[in-house]
Amino acid sequence: MTDTTDMRTEFGALLRSWRERRRLSQLALALEGGISSRHLSYIETGRASPSREMVLRLAEQLDIPLRERNRLLLSAGFAPAFAERGLDDPTLAQMRAMVTRILEAHAPFPAVAIDRHWHLVAANAAVPPLLAGAAEALLKPPVNVLRLTLHPEGLAPRIVNLGEWRGHLLARLSRQIADTGDAALAALRAEVASYPSPPEEEGHAQGLAVPFRIRTASGVLSFLSTSMVFGTPREVTLSELAIEAFLPEDAATLAALTG
Repeated sequence: MTDTTDMRTEFGALLRSWRERRRLSQLALALEGGISSRHLSYIETGRASPSREMVLRLAEQLDIPLRERNRLLLSAGFAPAFAERGLDDPTLAQMRAMVTRILEAHAPFPAVAIDRHWHLVAANAAVPPLLAGAAEALLKPPVNVLRLTLHPEGLAPRIVNLGEWRGHLLARLSRQIADTGDAALAALRAEVASYPSPPEEEGHAQGLAVPFRIRTASGVLSFLSTSMVFGTPREVTLSELAIEAFLPEDAATLAALTG
């Protein structure tokens, strides 16, 4: 078997795995990608090689993360299309400043920026008071927000509705794993799911959204969370960055944070 054939086979297997993860038939993807289902079948089985344009078009139709689009391109013999830089790279200084402005503008309500594996990138001044009492080991960089939240030595003992909040986070993480196929996220989910949980773990919120309720020195604070990602990113690190912002769910929480 030649190197070219090996490459076609690797690309075809990767493409097929993403198509199956998205639960699309060959016919459905072929129609969306503007090619024949026979040609797509040949590509998936390694009998035909895709062009660079076709790789990117199919990846777009499958909504594949930018990091994995680069992997697809490499497997097909092409150079990556999307830059990947560390957060400390000077070229991302403008992005870091933008994130800081967003977090600060959300004060006095808590907000954090996290990476694809839920590691804390930045937080505003409203966050540290919520972390009081958490074990020092959980607060050492890199801080994993999920681990810090659900660990029995983290925030978990002070979360009033731990069962439903834990269920919400685990369900969200499961969706993220399904979307990305990220093995590190799967390992993280297995870890946090193994932490002790209250009997009402699978409880459901009665309101319109699952609140985050936590005991603090100011009493029980209740928040609704929102998540923001950057639209149409063309850089891997930026595409994987999310801002988690929390808004007061009730008047008591609003008064405690603004009074």
